[in-house]
Amino acid sequence: MNKSEMIDAIAARTELSKAASGKALDAVIETIVEAVATGDGVTLVGFGSFKAADRAAREGKNPKTGEKIKIAATTVPKFSAGATFKATVATAKGGKKKK
Repeated sequence: MNKSEMIDAIAARTELSKAASGKALDAVIETIVEAVATGDGVTLVGFGSFKAADRAAREGKNPKTGEKIKIAATTVPKFSAGATFKATVATAKGGKKKK
């Protein structure tokens, strides 16, 4: 599902216009991104949690040359699925399965 399809689904479920649904989706995404970027976590009970996680510096390898390179420490966004989300995905029938 892409963003346009998500907006259509939101509009169908909420009786909002597609324009209003798009604004609402954009607002939710922007709010989550801003909160995580400032170090706050966002928890949506049943869905999951978004937070910032530190990734330590490490040594990698250039795939073309095999040369060792240093990868700097960084902060990355992390999502952990909630129990309800996990259970729904695990028990879904007729879903697409990756090979």
